[in-house]
Amino acid sequence: MIGLIIIIIILIIGFAIYADRKRSVHNYQLPSGTKQILTDNVAFYNNLDDKDKLLFEARIKDFLANTTIRGVGVEVEDLDRILIASGAIMLIFSFPDWKYNNISEVLLYKGMFNKEYSTDGADRNVLGMVGDGAMHREMILSQQSLRASFKNPTNGENTAIHEFAHLIDKADGTADGIPEYLLTKQQVHPWIKLVHDTITEMKAHSHSDINIYGATNDAEFFAVISEYFFERPNKLKEHHPELYTMLEVMFHPQAK
Repeated sequence: MIGLIIIIIILIIGFAIYADRKRSVHNYQLPSGTKQILTDNVAFYNNLDDKDKLLFEARIKDFLANTTIRGVGVEVEDLDRILIASGAIMLIFSFPDWKYNNISEVLLYKGMFNKEYSTDGADRNVLGMVGDGAMHREMILSQQSLRASFKNPTNGENTAIHEFAHLIDKADGTADGIPEYLLTKQQVHPWIKLVHDTITEMKAHSHSDINIYGATNDAEFFAVISEYFFERPNKLKEHHPELYTMLEVMFHPQAK
């Protein structure tokens, strides 16, 4: 009997959270210039048909209604909000029911920072970070890097995509470069082998077309190659067809 009561209480709480989320999304209004910001800055959006553009707008509305974006020493503008949300939704656009349940706040710094989140000192070389420990459920992004990422959409680098790829990787409990929600059990081993083989090749050649930061570890490789996939898919397909095919299966499974 006690167990049944506990289950009922959990269901009531779950329904209340769901209803509150629905209300917050319903009440949230996107900035009046959203369509123009998307048209001017987000190539992914411009490649969608009219129906999918509306869906993309709805998805970024949902994200922004449930995610706080706060400036640290910098003013957060509508442009920043839309770019952050776009980076989030691009990766999960093929998954209508996917919500980022492992983030509640994005902190926006003006420029680079260090691993202790400081904007002072000579060791400031971080452009984005997904927090751990006390920073759990938080992401930090450089405003300068965020804007530059979307200004040049074909250079293979995008800070927002990189950090949200980490969140997707981390959704199964561990940021290890194996996004289990995007892979079947049969695909895990081939993916790990492909990652390790590519990292070995990157380290052996000083002029790899894949950002060498991806050779740091498996988690960074997944984030870096996700940037490449969304920014320069044709080049990735030409130079690394196996990686392209695997990422296509991960991010666009309905196309297969």
